[in-house]
Amino acid sequence: MLARLQTILFILRFIAISGSKVARHEIYKFPDNFLFGSATSSYQIEGAWDEDGKTENIWDHITHTNPCIVKDCSNGDVADDSYHQYKRDVEMMRELGLDFYRFSLSWTRILPTSFPDKINEAGVQYYNNLIDEMLKYNIEPMVTIFHWDLPQKLQEMGGWTNPHIVDWFADYAYVVFELFGDRVKYWITINEPREICFIATELLRLPPGVANYLCTKNVLLAHAKAYHIYDENFRSKQGGSIFISLSAPWFETEYEEFAIAAKQANDFMWALYSHPIFSENGDFPQSVKEIVATKSSEQGFYRSRLPEFTNEEIDYVRGTSDYFGLNHYFTNYVYRNSSTSNYYESPSFDDDLEVATYHKDEWKLGESEYNKFVPWGFRKLLTRIREDYDNPPVIITENGFATHGDLDDQDRITYYKYYLDAMLAAVDDGSDIRGYTAWSLMDNFEWVAGYTERFGLYEVDFTSPERTRTPRKSAFVYKQIVRSRQLDLDYEPDTDVMTIDDGH
Repeated sequence: MLARLQTILFILRFIAISGSKVARHEIYKFPDNFLFGSATSSYQIEGAWDEDGKTENIWDHITHTNPCIVKDCSNGDVADDSYHQYKRDVEMMRELGLDFYRFSLSWTRILPTSFPDKINEAGVQYYNNLIDEMLKYNIEPMVTIFHWDLPQKLQEMGGWTNPHIVDWFADYAYVVFELFGDRVKYWITINEPREICFIATELLRLPPGVANYLCTKNVLLAHAKAYHIYDENFRSKQGGSIFISLSAPWFETEYEEFAIAAKQANDFMWALYSHPIFSENGDFPQSVKEIVATKSSEQGFYRSRLPEFTNEEIDYVRGTSDYFGLNHYFTNYVYRNSSTSNYYESPSFDDDLEVATYHKDEWKLGESEYNKFVPWGFRKLLTRIREDYDNPPVIITENGFATHGDLDDQDRITYYKYYLDAMLAAVDDGSDIRGYTAWSLMDNFEWVAGYTERFGLYEVDFTSPERTRTPRKSAFVYKQIVRSRQLDLDYEPDTDVMTIDDGH
């Protein structure tokens, strides 16, 4: 009761400072044909890291050679054991009533040499089994081709900073289109290129003001090549769609004097990847091009550290996404003044942008430091996407909230309800939003946070050999939203038994 009262007081306090539309005490319907799903990724849940012909990826390598780079010194060797428990995973999808399930393919499970000269039949069979089990119950597979787990062999050859990776990734994409495209109608080429490029810089220990931008261009070209391969060779006979998934926090300012800094923060942190694909003219954002070129000249470089697109490359990348796939988790305030000048290592991405970020104490919800509760930031982000890119169709490919465990996850419920409310407000404003994906279906290996951060609608007991999955309270709330196609901010589940019932 006390926790509930604290949540109510928090929301009232939030309303008072934000003026947001978050306080609607009614039941709101989702648009017709709106899709609901949940998501995971291969390294985070599959386990079986070296079984049945799979070879080493960068996360296998780093967690085995430097385990305490992860907060709890853990790894994904077993994780949720989904490689062996895919039927239980599908059962959870059925319990929730999901329209689709977003999962990713493991490059090294399918192509153990990293190249198409050898296809691992055991790995292919695993994904065939998962896809067929889902389709048996009318759950659409939404397949991410690459979600961070690059083959270690390719990493040692320069990874995403090597321009040849455009062809390596395209070959891999061609293989999976042939293997699974008869049943997969939603393809995501690459998940979160910004994070990929930061990982590439850190793992290769390359200069952060050079490698980030080399990676950025290569990732966008690799995505575009996979898009064109699908568009020209598979779309007409397979009838699917293909898009990219971009992570986009929202950067705002409290003070008008920092409005330009906030716009540039959004340009650097996500429009760097969206602008070449979704803008009318293509190419990188003008502010990023000008800032990096100026800094590079001042630092003694003969050319900008941000590699240029040729005119042909601009045309090749522009328009290569059927949806705007959006991952969103947080909002920050930004400022730029004398204290941020020469504060960061130079040259570096952070020094190029030259802003500092902060958040309000009242944005904190729950015990996790990762998420902050700022639904109005989500709405503003969706508004900018609509206004800057001529209202592209959007699928929210990730949105979720971390806790440290516990089945009674009221904070996660609060987060989901009000972020969905902010999304519906954006729909009311005119944004063309087609679907929503809760991150994540179940607790998993949360990268450098290991198993200390729990995003799952289902709690996983990582101490048990069976990796037992148990629905949290949020699973019941999400199920009610999915099956009713309505958002009731006052809904409270009246059962703790998750059952499989008929459809929506």
